[in-house]
Amino acid sequence: MKRQEPVIAIKNLNHYYGKGALRKQILFDINLEIYPSEIVIMTGPSGSGKTTLLSLIGGLRSVQEGSLKFLGEELYGVSQNKQVQMRRNIGYIFQAHNLLGFLTAKQNVQMAVELNDRISQTEAVAKSEMMLRAVGLEERINYYPDNLSGGQKQRIAIARALVNRPPLVLADEPTAALDKQSGRDVVEIMQSLAKNQGTTILLVTHDNRILDIADRIVEMEDGLLTRNSSNTFIQS
Repeated sequence: MKRQEPVIAIKNLNHYYGKGALRKQILFDINLEIYPSEIVIMTGPSGSGKTTLLSLIGGLRSVQEGSLKFLGEELYGVSQNKQVQMRRNIGYIFQAHNLLGFLTAKQNVQMAVELNDRISQTEAVAKSEMMLRAVGLEERINYYPDNLSGGQKQRIAIARALVNRPPLVLADEPTAALDKQSGRDVVEIMQSLAKNQGTTILLVTHDNRILDIADRIVEMEDGLLTRNSSNTFIQS
């Protein structure tokens, strides 16, 4: 059987910060492929280049050297407009949930849907409510973020990231501010929704308690990919 085309295909990727004498290399010859419906966890010490790589994959930084393809399209050398278009096919989940405090849970999710001009407001409301039910917040649809726990806020962020059924979701330390149970609940929701929707997830974390949800674990150190293997984690 023919293997699926990768969602992300990276070849010989290098990245630098600064200019002239202050120029410093951050990523060294990164080669990585990530496939549809795959959940990949990226680990490694602080300063190893994980967030830089995530931001390049997400089109939040421009590719400087090497090749980075998203859904078969090369990102090296693309225009800012093209990067913006590409970002609309990606869901983002960050450590800080980045919710708008003056909007309800439903309105925060609805905003993401309404970026698509082809969807009516009625449909946007329906999709937002359905997604909030899927993450277990049916009783909190009209609550404001200040009246919700950290775990509940992160569930809204997950709903917002997944409501448009993107082919790729990027998550940067999504459990860092949560207690053990809330963190576990959040990643299990992400895992379930991703598998049901066929979404690929790339998740950066220092949280060893959630490694078992991964299909594959990628490790970075000093800007190098030092491990790229199927997950053999066994929960004790």
